[in-house]
Amino acid sequence: MPKYHVARTVEISASPQQVFDVVSDFGTWTNWSPWLVADPDAKVTVSSPANQTGSSYAWEGEVTGQGELRHLKLIPGKLVDDELRFIKPFKTTCATSFELQPTSKGTRVTWNMQGSMPWFMFWMIPMMKTFIGMDYQRGLGMIKDWVETGAIPSRVDVRGAEQVGPLRVAGIADSTSVDEVGKKMDQSFVEARAEFAKFGLKPGNPVSVYTRFRVKQGVFDYLSGFELSPGQQLPIGTRLKLWELPAMQAFHVRHTGSYRHLGNGWSVANQIVRHRKLKQRSCGTFEIYRNWPGEVSESELVTDIYLPLK
Repeated sequence: MPKYHVARTVEISASPQQVFDVVSDFGTWTNWSPWLVADPDAKVTVSSPANQTGSSYAWEGEVTGQGELRHLKLIPGKLVDDELRFIKPFKTTCATSFELQPTSKGTRVTWNMQGSMPWFMFWMIPMMKTFIGMDYQRGLGMIKDWVETGAIPSRVDVRGAEQVGPLRVAGIADSTSVDEVGKKMDQSFVEARAEFAKFGLKPGNPVSVYTRFRVKQGVFDYLSGFELSPGQQLPIGTRLKLWELPAMQAFHVRHTGSYRHLGNGWSVANQIVRHRKLKQRSCGTFEIYRNWPGEVSESELVTDIYLPLK
């Protein structure tokens, strides 16, 4: 059967033993699990003790399905080796692990998953690796904040289907890998603001539009810029591109907190839309930033996420 391996890494400013104490203790997982953010009412059962070989973590939820993790091998300060069994919506078993290595700044943490697919589903492996990798990166970001500060500045509120638009956005169009999205968009906003100033345009709310997601490559095509009022037109010679959305229904999720954890809001929105079998339009998904770093603390940053619906 075709095999796959997913690995994501983060550096945490803490000793390997401190990190080990968190990731080996299933009792902490509800604080930073990248999946429970979409299903906070899921039933979670943790064995007692929760941090020894043989300890288990089981979940059952409407959105996240059902499954169980079990510690197979624990090496303090070095390794957490687990077996992951999915029960619903499909049955499969894979191996996961946390590898911890000391660095000059703390600990390099690598989260791994290894598994296989039936031969007739080999075509799904590139997509699975992208989505699992995104989940792992979100989870590692939350582990990092939890270990370093004891808190995770991320809250997700599901608002549901709402009327949005019409909306006109002028911005810089570009592409980026999933791992580089924050850095690339920051640069695009700098360039868009400069274009607005150069041509005397008045910027509205900052907006990012995701026009295409090439899942197998893990690459987004996007546009980052600012809302345009109905009377403003793009001048000749500008680098700005125009994106327009007519009035329509869209699924709305609000994320409050650091942009580092904005993926939590997107994960919740996409999972719930799929779970409810809502049909999306292909015009592009988008996020509107209601305030800006420097105006408020990162825990108070508000981002509205919209998935246009048919």
